[in-house]
Amino acid sequence: MFIKTIFTSLLFFIINTSIRSQQKDWEISTIDYNNYTGVAVANGRIGILPSYKIFETEKIILNNVYDKASLLGVSRILKGMNFGNLDIIINGQKLDNSIISNWKQIIHMKEARFTTSFTYRNIAEISYSIYALRNVPYAAYIDIEIKALQNFDLKVTGKIKTPEEYKTPNSTFRILKDAETTMPILQTVAKSRFKKHSVATSATFVWHDINSTRENQRPELIHKKVSEYDNQLSFNKKIEKNTNYNFSWTASQCTTQDFHDPQTESERFVIFNLLTPKTTLLSQHKMLWTNLWKGDIIIEGDIQSQLDIRLALYHLYAFSRADSNLSIAPMGLSSQGYNGHIFWDTELWMYPPLLILNQGIARSLVNYRSDRLEIAKKKAINFGYKGAMFPWESDDTGEEATPAWALTGTFEHHITADIGIAFWNYYRVTKDKKWLQERGYPLLKEVADYWVSRSTKNKDGTYAIKNVVGANEFASNIDDNAFTNGSAITCLRYASLAATEIGVKPNDKWNLIADKIIIHKFEDGTTKEHSTYDGDHIKQADVNLLAYPLQIINDEETILKDLTYYEPKLAQEGPAMAQSVFAVIYARLGDAENAYRLFKRSYEPNKRPPFGALAESATSNNPYFATGAGGMLQTVIFGFGGLHLTEEGITQKNPILPKQWKKLTITGVGLDKKTYVIE
Repeated sequence: MFIKTIFTSLLFFIINTSIRSQQKDWEISTIDYNNYTGVAVANGRIGILPSYKIFETEKIILNNVYDKASLLGVSRILKGMNFGNLDIIINGQKLDNSIISNWKQIIHMKEARFTTSFTYRNIAEISYSIYALRNVPYAAYIDIEIKALQNFDLKVTGKIKTPEEYKTPNSTFRILKDAETTMPILQTVAKSRFKKHSVATSATFVWHDINSTRENQRPELIHKKVSEYDNQLSFNKKIEKNTNYNFSWTASQCTTQDFHDPQTESERFVIFNLLTPKTTLLSQHKMLWTNLWKGDIIIEGDIQSQLDIRLALYHLYAFSRADSNLSIAPMGLSSQGYNGHIFWDTELWMYPPLLILNQGIARSLVNYRSDRLEIAKKKAINFGYKGAMFPWESDDTGEEATPAWALTGTFEHHITADIGIAFWNYYRVTKDKKWLQERGYPLLKEVADYWVSRSTKNKDGTYAIKNVVGANEFASNIDDNAFTNGSAITCLRYASLAATEIGVKPNDKWNLIADKIIIHKFEDGTTKEHSTYDGDHIKQADVNLLAYPLQIINDEETILKDLTYYEPKLAQEGPAMAQSVFAVIYARLGDAENAYRLFKRSYEPNKRPPFGALAESATSNNPYFATGAGGMLQTVIFGFGGLHLTEEGITQKNPILPKQWKKLTITGVGLDKKTYVIE
């Protein structure tokens, strides 16, 4: 009996230790909110940015919903109505951070749950978790639990707060009824800033004793309209000592971007959440996240790198959906940064890791572009070219959304090639010939025709691409930018491969011009960034992108020359991705030490406390920079992991580990969900 007790205790200790260890790999927590930068809870449609202030939310971001930012400005992604604020009043005292203790926040990445907990004097212990529901993508859920240490009177107020930029808000409260089922709905409907969209938010409380769907089974609800911009719903409850009181606040936000009748549809989502048992609703959310995490990266021997990598991957998953045909903005759904527009950041930086780990999301990202192909064809015509010319900044319309003063919008043309390259890579991984025929090749043909019309024949028979802004945006209106020319070469060749794959004769000019587009060199063989480049500082990687991901430069001597020449020229204020490119290249050259050095440099200076949200650069404060997340993940997958995108699909070649890591495991790779282990 004594031996059995020892064995049972030991087994319990081992199991608990294992669980704590696993949680440590998936959770980032803080007990300090000085110098605080939050991380978003999102589901690909709605982004919620929690605050350090208890029961407050900083903002709501609505994916692919745009209105003009100003009368003479361009489009900007909408900041939604804020449904994430509640007042908790105990014995007449409204709770705030100044009168609580034991404050703690945790981002649970495995199930996309953001939890805040604290103690109020010797009266109550309170925790609440925020979910952007993956299973109900236009809805959110805040689950609240109060543990009573004493008897007390509780008052709870839920709010819909409408930003002042909205027009003609109409705030209401109604109790909808079907037989004996009652459904209380707090609602605000308003027009976006320049009335492009109607936006509707509905919300209600959920009590979990059979959801209290009959009026006599729930607390009395009190509606207060502070103003049309501040709509509130409250209830009172006496809480007894040593009891746990659990309830939820759920809300949905819909717009005319996605629904003909957003007002009624937002009500339906809230009713669905109200009348679906919490365990069922949240288990569906968690199951969908479990499926997402089948594509995962596991590091042994370096817990900090593990958490950093998981946070990056969490954000890419949170900012996207496989069923949406939408793309990802540089700041994802964490802010209105860069107006929420879509750049090359998606195709070159965020897309490749997602293509490896989740082909459903990757398909949405490329379909976003093919859905806007006709608009890109019109843009090419309007600028005197053939084929399709994609905008540098894209929104819901597919037209150019870059501010007119920014030369990038008029001259940064490599994005058209970047998109074509992403399309062929999707086919390389999926071998989906039906998609290639219907979406892939039609786009690749048009972008290849664009590069034929965009190039200029030189007297010596070579071809130039003149008057562009390259990946290094410090140099504008230059000729023969290395990355622009390299991406055009790659895209032209891929278009020929795609044509052959579906039995269509390629345009003879595609390969002919690809073979003759010029890449300029210094006398010692180092690649010149553009025809007149003379050694200036650069904003981000440009030339080095020809080694990775384009693999146009593939001899080790030139790769090393380009690495050693351009790394010192990177500006401190430049974005994070450049070091990621250098890191991948060093890893592929077998230099784990330099690869790890640059891997860490690609994001560590950009981390912001307390969770490690990434800013765009070491000197900026604009998290969360999903582009940087894509870059660091590429270092792990395509550098240390040795994975390559080839005509045979995903292959592995010469993986290598930094000495700081004992083991690297990449799971859920490709359609057959392979696992790669590097030790």
